[in-house]
Amino acid sequence: MLKTLSAYGFCIAILQLLIACGPATETQTAPKQSEQTAKSEPAKEAKTLILAFGDSLYAGYGLAPDEGFVPDLQKALNDAGQDVKVHNAGVSGDTTAAGLRRMDFVLDSLPRKPDLAILGLGGNDLLRGLKPEETRANMDAMVKKLKDRDIPVLLTGMLAPPNLGKDFSDKFNVIYPALAKKYGADLYPFFMDGVVARPDLILPDGIHPNAAGIDVIVAKVAPSVALALKD
Repeated sequence: MLKTLSAYGFCIAILQLLIACGPATETQTAPKQSEQTAKSEPAKEAKTLILAFGDSLYAGYGLAPDEGFVPDLQKALNDAGQDVKVHNAGVSGDTTAAGLRRMDFVLDSLPRKPDLAILGLGGNDLLRGLKPEETRANMDAMVKKLKDRDIPVLLTGMLAPPNLGKDFSDKFNVIYPALAKKYGADLYPFFMDGVVARPDLILPDGIHPNAAGIDVIVAKVAPSVALALKD
């Protein structure tokens, strides 16, 4: 774990690309025949709706539309026999403060209340060197909003890199476990587990997972999502 975190710290120390990444703007144009089919045969609504609320790690930065965390997670759950739709509310560059500002709008825009919200923010707070107290307050407010709406929560946590110092790490790394305990939320401790320090699983920017890295992440996260849905 120490070796992994050291490599994690090195990547973050030399690259600030999560900050620079603007909101993903992928535009797809469907063939006319597909449009006609969609109009005549409305898509069947999935039994379970999951909201994936996060930053570029959720948004699928640098990947094809079908290679990101959200579509890969939905495919994994569907292949496991679950009738699930995962709604992508990942915005590249978002801090926890930005996420808090847009959460109500996202929730109010959904066709119905989600059966589960997967919440993963905090990486950009680390890159900007924001105070852990600010990150904790913003994350707390977001989890509370979800709980007030009676929406179960699965937190996907982040870990502070060693180069930010022990005092900072000690304050930051307890945020997600503490909130999970406080609100009775489910917790996946570190979103990038199994990918950090693996150049073969990371894009050339040195930070974001590539398609193979996403496969590793989803294979680890999907069981936690399935368990959260059963709670």
